[in-house]
Amino acid sequence: MSTLSRDEVARVAGLARIDLTPDELDRLAGELDVIVESVARVSEIATPDVPATSHPLPLTNVFRADVPEPPVDRDAVLAAAPAARDGKFLVPQILGEDA
Repeated sequence: MSTLSRDEVARVAGLARIDLTPDELDRLAGELDVIVESVARVSEIATPDVPATSHPLPLTNVFRADVPEPPVDRDAVLAAAPAARDGKFLVPQILGEDA
């Protein structure tokens, strides 16, 4: 039995300001009905004794530990750059701004 009628789909489409043809209304009423039935089935299974999950597989952190390390030597980094000035990278100007 359909829980969403063609008229309900037309009303929601009108509220969303979506123009649908009669064929689209019929097709969407059927498709939305399948979605509503699927959600109802999941709701039956999702009882309080079933823990909520955000992912079907258990996730673990694959990142390394966040350990403070000494910073990279700025002079060594700037020495490897194509151009530098005043302790900063020098890049070509791309906007029409004053330098």
